[in-house]
Amino acid sequence: MKCTMESEESKVPFLAAMLGYAGLIPFLVFAVGLWIVPPVLTEMFDKALLTYAACILAFMGAIHWGAAMNGSVNSWQLGISVVPALVAWLALNISTSWDYSILIIGFALLCVVDSLATRRKLFPEWYPRLRIPLTSVVILSLISGALAS
Repeated sequence: MKCTMESEESKVPFLAAMLGYAGLIPFLVFAVGLWIVPPVLTEMFDKALLTYAACILAFMGAIHWGAAMNGSVNSWQLGISVVPALVAWLALNISTSWDYSILIIGFALLCVVDSLATRRKLFPEWYPRLRIPLTSVVILSLISGALAS
């Protein structure tokens, strides 16, 4: 029997996990909905998935701004914090053949940046343990949405 001890620093706070996973509900509803709703509702579900994803991508970038404000201001984090909002805006205002791709790439790259920030001790140890599974579901939802639309 293998016994491992999880440190308090690496344990995902319950409320963060609950809110994070609850935030996946619109991704899942809209992505699945695109496959099952009548054609008259497809455009609405497509727009809902894209705009929700754009809002969440911008929100995820803003976490860097908040972290930079929490201690000594980190210019690297401040700079990074605005990029996801710009990427989200671009995805909503570009040709529809690129919208999902831009958001998928944005979420994937931000997840990598967040992991690097955690290694630099800019985020708590537990953050990637929450962020990576959430981002995986988000990306799969966006891929599903892209294939259905």
